[in-house]
Formats: sequence, structure tokens, C-alpha cells
Amino acid sequence: QVQFIESGGGLVQAGGSQRLSCVASGLTFSTYAMGWFRPAPGKEREVVAAISYTGYNTYTADSVKGRFTISRDNAKNTVYLQMNSLKPEDTAVYYCAAGRGWGPPRYNYWGQGTQVTVSS
Repeated sequence: QVQFIESGGGLVQAGGSQRLSCVASGLTFSTYAMGWFRPAPGKEREVVAAISYTGYNTYTADSVKGRFTISRDNAKNTVYLQMNSLKPEDTAVYYCAAGRGWGPPRYNYWGQGTQVTVSS
């Protein structure tokens, strides 16, 4: 059974930083691309950032480029999202997901989400 434990969410002031973590179990983590998603107007979810299974390739949405960084530690089965210079519009539930391939990955497994609230 694939499971994700997401953590690091909470309340932060605008301009601040937070780091989200997602620990995966029940899958061979090092063979999956990983992504972070959040809800978006007109969509169920939008990808915020993604990283290939090796970590060599990354993608960051234009809306967060230069502020958010995705990384992974395959030895710890963990993917991270470092969020800097947070804005109130970054307030959302953030979900991690695991998928195959790249360009974009085909996501098969989803976490339960962690709430990030940015106060102005």
C-alpha cells in the first residue's frame, strides 16, 4: 500500500519561508518522479514543481519560479519543497504525488495534502 506522510505546512507571514516534506512508503521511491501540486482556478490541481526519479531534471511553475525549489533524497524516500518569499496567494493545500516518466510524469499516487496559510 502506497502511503505519503506530508508535513511542514502551517501558518506563515508573507515574505517568510517554509519547507514541506513528503515521506513515501510502499513503492520503490527512487524509480518515481515526484511532484507537488495545489488547487488552481478552473483546475482540480496544478503542478507547482516536479522532479525526475534521479533528481537530475526539475520543473517549476512560472508562478513560483525563483521562490520555490523541489529536491529529493532517495535514501530517505523523501521529496521536499522549499518555499521562500511566500505570498498570500500561495495559501493552499499542497499535495505530493508520485508518477512515472517525464514531460510530464503520469501521476499514479497522491498524498492527503498539507495546508499552507500565508498571512498578509
